Amino acid sequence: MLKHRGFPGRLPGTDFQFTIRRANPKGATPIIRRDRHADRRPADRRADLAFVAALWDHFGTEPFERGNLDAGRLSWLFGREVVAVDDPFDPTDYEARLRIDEARARASFPEAFEDEGSA
Repeated sequence: MLKHRGFPGRLPGTDFQFTIRRANPKGATPIIRRDRHADRRPADRRADLAFVAALWDHFGTEPFERGNLDAGRLSWLFGREVVAVDDPFDPTDYEARLRIDEARARASFPEAFEDEGSA
């Protein structure tokens, strides 16, 4: 399992994790598409925003390996802001490749891209 060095482990000050420490010997937790409803808690929305921002800062538009990224957190974005690169896609493979759908991510989380022009 690839460990993404420099990727934040969690949302600071919370228990929302972004990465896992070690591979599950029974296999990776499947990535599934989870529906986000309008009544989600503000803390959940902040975690999604911070995760998208971290993905963008770390990978940009380049494909990336799932590696140690948390399946639960990816599942909230999968099929919308984060899409599969591989066909067929194996949702239980640590080596599965994903990428950010930039247009959808910008539409859903414009705040994640606000600091781009200020460098």
